[in-house]
Amino acid sequence: MKSILITGSAGLIGAEAVRYYNKIGYKVVGIDNNMRARFFGPDGDTSWQRAKLQDECQSYTHVDVDIRDRNKIMSLFADLKPDAIIHCAAQPSHDLAARIPFDDFEVNACGTLNLLEATRQSVPEAPFVFMSTNKVYGDAPNELALVELATRWDYEDPAFANGISESFSIDQSKHSLFGASKVAADVMVQEYGRYFSMKTVCFRGGCLTGAGHSGAQLHGYLAYLFKAAAEKRHYTIFGYKGKQVRDQIHSRDVVAAFDAFIRNPRSGAVYNLGGGKSNSVSVLESIDRVGQLLGHSMSWSLSAENRIGDHICYYTDLTRFQRDYPEWSLSTTIDDIFEEFASAHFSSRREIAESLLPA
Repeated sequence: MKSILITGSAGLIGAEAVRYYNKIGYKVVGIDNNMRARFFGPDGDTSWQRAKLQDECQSYTHVDVDIRDRNKIMSLFADLKPDAIIHCAAQPSHDLAARIPFDDFEVNACGTLNLLEATRQSVPEAPFVFMSTNKVYGDAPNELALVELATRWDYEDPAFANGISESFSIDQSKHSLFGASKVAADVMVQEYGRYFSMKTVCFRGGCLTGAGHSGAQLHGYLAYLFKAAAEKRHYTIFGYKGKQVRDQIHSRDVVAAFDAFIRNPRSGAVYNLGGGKSNSVSVLESIDRVGQLLGHSMSWSLSAENRIGDHICYYTDLTRFQRDYPEWSLSTTIDDIFEEFASAHFSSRREIAESLLPA
């Protein structure tokens, strides 16, 4: 039986990967010590997901270890010798990174280095998939000429009609400390691929989403938006008139991309991975869609102050990945994503409407 090691296994993408590889017959070992609960409080707690995985996935083994613990990581790899590695564990918040810079860098950069070196020492031929982020581009996309539309920003230059490609510079821009720690990890993953000829890939993700997301105000806006609506919380939009655009990609499509690479790996590969323009949506448009699904407007307000390093408009050019892996395509539309969230939070439209009435 083949084995796969997945970090951040109780998170959105990690849990999706656990279920996928358990289903197709792999021995799955997951590393997750629920640091999201520490980072984001109860909203970020992933213990519910861990319990579901342990209950539903017969081939799943959970390991409660911190990826910063080099000795334990080395020992785990030496014992398991996984056939593939999917690395999703991270500190994922712009805002939080500025308050916990050492934790942020040690988790994102040093933790990734520990995993890479453990792979090199124990299973150098194993494909290593790294869940990077589009924040490695910093705020450079904000320097592009934009056009303001009624509910969103968009690129004015037709050269970016398909979105941001991998040729876009990651240099000379403001990243936030989170973006900088992910750059360090991203470049190190590339280097292990190029220098040691290992089979590594960086997937620079857009907004990764799905009903399995433990969304919090500081991370996972679409999941948190539905949570806020369901629990009658007030929602605050930070800056850019609420017209900032993100492309949404479902966790199933992310894992399908991982699997395409694992089946046909390359060395030092880099791919932007997101929903593309067809799955792009602004915050204002998201709130409107939630209102339509719920049958009632939710409470929200606009703060003039944007988050540092936040993108005004970002959607992914998928050309390179679709060229190299033509068997992969997006299977989940933006409408499918919204419907899934609505179904996960509410059992009927009547329940939706009633939930938003004054108590």
